[in-house]
Amino acid sequence: MHRIKPLFVGSLATLCLPAFAADELNNFQSFTGYTGLINIPTAEVLRKGMVDMGHNNQLDLIGQKYVDGHNFILSAGIFQNFEASGQIASSTMHDNLFYTEGNGQTRDLSFNAKYQLPYIPKNWFSVAVGGKDIGGAANNYETYYVVASKEVGDFRFSAGMAKSDRLTGEMDGAFAGIEWQLFDWFTLQAEHDGEAENAAARITVPKEWLYDVGTLTLTSRFYSNSDFDEEGTYWGINFSLPFTSSVDQNLTKAAPADYIKSNTVNANVPPELTINRSTMDDGEQRASYTSASEQNVSYTGTSQKSNASSHSSTKSDTSKRINVQVAALKAELANDGFENLLVGYNKQNQIVVKFENSIFNRNDIDALGLVLGRIAEYVTPSNAQFNVVLSKYDMPLMSVTGLVSNYREFINGNTTPDLNITKSPQPMPKALTWVGLTRANSPYFKPRVTFGPALTNSYASELGVYDFSLAIRADVEVPLWQGAGVLVGGQVHVANSDDFEKDGSFRRLREPTGFDRALFYQTFELPFGFYNQTQIGYFKETYDYTAITNETAWLSEAGRHKVTANLGYFEYQNYNGNRDYKTLSYQYNWVEQDITLHATAGEFWSKDTGVKVESRFWFGDSYISIFAEDTATRKAGVAISIPLTPRKDMNVSSYGQIKGTQAWRHSISTQIGESHNRLVFNQGYTPSSAVSLDKTFLNQGRMSSDYVYGNLSRLKEVYLEYK
Repeated sequence: MHRIKPLFVGSLATLCLPAFAADELNNFQSFTGYTGLINIPTAEVLRKGMVDMGHNNQLDLIGQKYVDGHNFILSAGIFQNFEASGQIASSTMHDNLFYTEGNGQTRDLSFNAKYQLPYIPKNWFSVAVGGKDIGGAANNYETYYVVASKEVGDFRFSAGMAKSDRLTGEMDGAFAGIEWQLFDWFTLQAEHDGEAENAAARITVPKEWLYDVGTLTLTSRFYSNSDFDEEGTYWGINFSLPFTSSVDQNLTKAAPADYIKSNTVNANVPPELTINRSTMDDGEQRASYTSASEQNVSYTGTSQKSNASSHSSTKSDTSKRINVQVAALKAELANDGFENLLVGYNKQNQIVVKFENSIFNRNDIDALGLVLGRIAEYVTPSNAQFNVVLSKYDMPLMSVTGLVSNYREFINGNTTPDLNITKSPQPMPKALTWVGLTRANSPYFKPRVTFGPALTNSYASELGVYDFSLAIRADVEVPLWQGAGVLVGGQVHVANSDDFEKDGSFRRLREPTGFDRALFYQTFELPFGFYNQTQIGYFKETYDYTAITNETAWLSEAGRHKVTANLGYFEYQNYNGNRDYKTLSYQYNWVEQDITLHATAGEFWSKDTGVKVESRFWFGDSYISIFAEDTATRKAGVAISIPLTPRKDMNVSSYGQIKGTQAWRHSISTQIGESHNRLVFNQGYTPSSAVSLDKTFLNQGRMSSDYVYGNLSRLKEVYLEYK
């Protein structure tokens, strides 16, 4: 803070100016890891669900000088007004810092976070607080700051105060900057970073040129008067894109729970008492719809007086019509690929659909959306009701009831559907006539093959910026009977870096080739919301084990709370080492914010005891998580989980099904609370398989009424896409 530049004074004064109307300006990733200019931050943050990946060659060498090197930065908008990023700063890519070739070099992993303060009107200014190099063992770039920004026309002015201990003086004291967006694709930036003045130009490649996948930005820092700069210019490249392509959840808001319950039909109540009042008009009900199975045919029902023969004829015609429609509905659902399909109806036009989902493996809510949409498409009587039951291997998981006409209004407009959603099946209507004599598309004795990567890796170690060992994994599941099946899994080694070679430092962690799972599982649905699954068989965890594992989960009625107990007993014939585990986990589903909170405590693999906590921020079927562990060592880190399979997989044929993994997770972490940052692998670990209660039966903890109510727009969107 030894000098205050005119740039800073001008920027501070601008914050007090009245607001002017202006188009939204572009935001950029700075060379130092946060949304900003070159070295300084702005008060802007990445929008929720946006991800920015970047590389630049302006290396801050342990806070002493600027040299040509590598900065790899990954930033994400975690939730509203909050962004987090991870940065790897390295002099070289592969030099071993333990050898002479690595003398004087640096290789550092740091985490950054910024929060924009809410409740400040946008036409005033924005204020944010943040930190760089938070936690970890060696905090070479530790910085804390507060910054304010204001947009005036094509300009953005930013100013703030920061504290750091770097010799260069960067971000230590007052800082300020100006951005001038001349065109949508061209921006000039100038700043005072606490020590020096810097200037840069940014060129943005439009999304339209990249097939609307994301935005590419090229940066040149062409000027600096820093006394610690060894290079004249530096460059950077960034690519930003949405983390998910899921539908906007604001399209349709969930109705209040009390409203939904008070406006939902009961399967045991006569239809004339449960018709939506909005369809009533002076005692008369009229509806005219067109379905895919009945073009240009209208249905009209009336409660007015009519002679007995006319009433009988109308009733007979209606019965024939509903029979044709329900038969066409079942044929279409079977063609969609749903399994264990059972469809029925009665004289009161109550429709029952029982089915199992094996095609929308990312998220079961998509299966519900397509089935409900098909019912609205094919069934036309205005008083028709539906009762839909989603199961898995003959185990009921969720039941949805409602009025067909009301749901059709939801599909065609932007109203909120009146749905009653429960975990357990609701009472079946009486006097049902089933379409066909048997269930369609049996799920049993049909193999399902899941492919995905198996990856072991390290980031920013003394051995290299990135080391990895990669294998391609295949798991073959064959359902046998209700809740039961067999699973065989293995993998083939594909590639690795030099440090995972047979003579490398990480050779013992190299992904092997061979079979590592062969087991039988049995799952039960128990009373009071409990589920239980036992697995018995062969597990390979470095050595060959015979094991029995048991998972018991309780899910609350609305799905907000889930408690899981995991037990495992492993036996290896050549020694009596303890490889058992026993843990207890809790999950809270904060549906309104698309956040799930997790905590696990107990004894993990190889007597590793302690606690793990995690917050997962969901974007569609993917999430970014922040976690901390206190077991053998203390660690903190971030993880991502993404589906590696299409939204709709291939139908299961008589020969089986091939699909990708529904949720592949990758994490990066660092030790905290220590003076060193030694690498730790498989901490807080428990052996698992491709089949589990959470993944196979409970939709990753989202098999709940509250989750469906909070994502109603997805029900509509999936039907419109796949109808």
